[in-house]
Amino acid sequence: MDDLKTTYDKIAVDWQKDHEEDTWWVEGTDKFASLMPPQGSVLDVGCGAGVKAEYLAKKGLQVTGIDFSEKMIELASRRVPSGKFSVMDMKNMTELRNDFDGVFAQAVLLHVPKKEVMDVLRALTKKLRPGGHLYVAVKEMRLGDREEGIVTENDYGYEYSRFFSYFTPEELRNNLEGLGMNICYESVTSSGKRSWLQIIGRA
Repeated sequence: MDDLKTTYDKIAVDWQKDHEEDTWWVEGTDKFASLMPPQGSVLDVGCGAGVKAEYLAKKGLQVTGIDFSEKMIELASRRVPSGKFSVMDMKNMTELRNDFDGVFAQAVLLHVPKKEVMDVLRALTKKLRPGGHLYVAVKEMRLGDREEGIVTENDYGYEYSRFFSYFTPEELRNNLEGLGMNICYESVTSSGKRSWLQIIGRA
C-alpha cells in the first residue's frame, strides 16, 4: 500500500474534481472568516488543491497553505496566485516562522492516528496569535463503528487506500478545550456516506 503522501500525489487531480462541488464546509468556513480581522492572516493546513484557500482569499484574507503532497501544492499555487504555498507536513512545521490570526485545518486531522491528535493540535495552536482562532473539520464516528483504520476505494477507476480516524462531537470539543481554547462554533453536517464535524476554538 502506498503511503498517504504518495496516494494524494496520485489522486490529486481526480480528488479535486470530485470535491469541487462540496458545500458542507461553507457555513463553518464563513463563520471562521467572520472571526478574522480585515486582511487577517490564515494558515490553511493540508490545503489540498487550494479550493478553500481560494474561498478565503476572496474574502480578503492573506492565505498561506501547506500540504505534504507536491502535486496538491502545484494545483493550489496555480489556483490561488495570491497565496503562499509550501510543501510541508503538518507534523513538522518547524520551518514555518510566522504566527497567524487563524489556523484552518479542514479534513486533515482525520488522517492522523488518535494517539497523535493532541500533539498535532498543540503544534497548530502554537501558530496562533493571542486571541486567534483554530478551525477543525473531521468525519463523525458513527455508532458502533471503529475509531480508525485503513479504507480502500476505487471510485476514480483505480484502487487507492487511506488511513482515517473518526471523532465524536464531544471528543473534538474536549480536545480543543484541553488545550485551553474557548469553543465559539460547532456543527454537524451530513454529506455523502458520513457527517462532518466542524468546530472553531479561540486561543
